[in-house]
Amino acid sequence: MLATIERLGNRLPDPAILFVWLLLIVWGASWALAGIDWNLIDPRDGAPLVVRNQLTGEALTTFLSNVVPTFAHFHPVGVVLVAMLGIGVAERTGFIHAGLRGMLAITSPRLLTPMLILVAIASHSAADAGYVLVIPLGGVLFYAAGRHPLAGIGAAFAGVSGGYSANFLPSSLDPLLAGLTQAAGQLIDPDLAINPLNNYFFTAASSLLIVGLGWWITDRVVEPRLRGTAVDGDIQDLPKLTPLADAEQRALRVAGLVMLAGLAALVLTTLPGGSPWRGPDGGLTEAGAPLMRSLVALIFILFLLPGVTYGVIAGTVKTHRDVIAGMTWAMQSMGYYLVIMFFIAQFVAAFGNSNLGVLLALKGAQALQALALPAAITVVGMVLLTGLLNLFVGSASAKWALMGPVLVPMLMQLGISPDLTQAAYRIGDSSTNIITPLMPYFPLIVVFCQRYVRGTGIGTLTALMLPYAATFLSVWTLFLLLYWRAGLPLGF
Repeated sequence: MLATIERLGNRLPDPAILFVWLLLIVWGASWALAGIDWNLIDPRDGAPLVVRNQLTGEALTTFLSNVVPTFAHFHPVGVVLVAMLGIGVAERTGFIHAGLRGMLAITSPRLLTPMLILVAIASHSAADAGYVLVIPLGGVLFYAAGRHPLAGIGAAFAGVSGGYSANFLPSSLDPLLAGLTQAAGQLIDPDLAINPLNNYFFTAASSLLIVGLGWWITDRVVEPRLRGTAVDGDIQDLPKLTPLADAEQRALRVAGLVMLAGLAALVLTTLPGGSPWRGPDGGLTEAGAPLMRSLVALIFILFLLPGVTYGVIAGTVKTHRDVIAGMTWAMQSMGYYLVIMFFIAQFVAAFGNSNLGVLLALKGAQALQALALPAAITVVGMVLLTGLLNLFVGSASAKWALMGPVLVPMLMQLGISPDLTQAAYRIGDSSTNIITPLMPYFPLIVVFCQRYVRGTGIGTLTALMLPYAATFLSVWTLFLLLYWRAGLPLGF
């Protein structure tokens, strides 16, 4: 089945052209549905929901006038490029490769997979950093250990994105979702108060579940299937699992100290109550806190400085031109990604402006409400509905802002707490991230895979990740039902 999915998926047009088709479909659907009265209220502004026709003269001229700012301000573009400038230097000088070889020398090969997935899960606290940092390192790490690099990319992608709501460290997503849940619940109970960490115990326990499931799927399903897939990419610069030379060990120690010093300085400057890293409410991880907004820039600095230090001591950096060459090399590898991102940005903008995503979310929630199923089945239905909508609407907060005002009050009247409803939503929102090409970082993962297997396409990556998505969705949902049945607290 996976081979068939891979074959059919790779027959799809190039992702850039695929998103051109999707843009045309959005335009056509918005034209066909624009005149219909949906009898729905948009929870964002309380006004009647209307589908906006994107083929009117005004809409088309607005679209054309915003083509450049839509692309320039598309969030994943800046995140990836800025982070890759620093990571590119660290990789080109040999710092990352030496660090991985040193780590492999003291890590049991049997624990390589769970260690990688655990690091990927922890990266959630750094917003989108895991996509540009942990996932490519997963491929390098597995290749250096003599294992198939696509298995490493798959395991890291599963931890970063498939297990997005499994984390033992709080992230900015927790208060964001809790705030929306509280607003939705107050439609029934005006005095309802939701703790920002209302799912913390469940998400922490889920991190252990995702590590275990990801470990088993990677080693028993994904990697055996990849044995017949030849590694034929541009891999001459990648490290083999060889001992570090004396000069490399010395350079790695000094560069590691530089990175630790940078992290220590960051921690010390965040400790004071009046730290400029803190947000308006004094929190470090609250939405809009300078620390959260600076994470990509910090990644750039915390890889650039030790990367340059390693290169100077190891002899791979002779002049400042070598540093700039490392950044240039990183940007050259992002050329294909930028082309795809241009078309994705235009599609996402048109899809959002048309209100088609809002219509899908509200109609889906309305259909689930009309079924009037028993509580446990309703929870399962909510997970499946969210997972389906996640294939089309990627933003976790945007989907919850649309679905929460319908589902939270409905389930409260069935005796299901807003905390449980939010936990169910988070499972569906995470599990299918890794199989939808509409997720903005999906094409980036294709690019990472093509470094090792030139023929990698949408079908290859979808078939690679489908075992993770199906297993996470089913087992994680069962885990939630058992957790609920046991009466365990979901969070604070």
